[in-house]
Amino acid sequence: MPLHVKKGDVVVVTAGNNRGKSGEILSVDLKAHRVIVKGVNVRKRNMKATQQQPKGSVIEKEHSIHISNVSPLVDGKPSRVRFVSKPDGSKVRVAVRNGSELHVLRGPAKKA
Repeated sequence: MPLHVKKGDVVVVTAGNNRGKSGEILSVDLKAHRVIVKGVNVRKRNMKATQQQPKGSVIEKEHSIHISNVSPLVDGKPSRVRFVSKPDGSKVRVAVRNGSELHVLRGPAKKA
């Protein structure tokens, strides 16, 4: 089944502690149905001191969010997605909010 979001999409978080935040999708985990969004669900982790960094460090890393909690951002608001097959055989993702094309999933059919 095709997903309503893909890597590179700008999305807004619709549920959870980070509701209302938006960012670009960095990666999609298809098996776990989770996405990593840039600048959203950021956690800090203390790293142990090593010879390269004798003082240690604190790193910030984005953690994953369930894919059902994000929606594509269209005109500054979240939008649902439809999948439309065109007469030429191509298939596209279309935003329900304003009908704009988000991404072409399959190009036009080849003629025999």
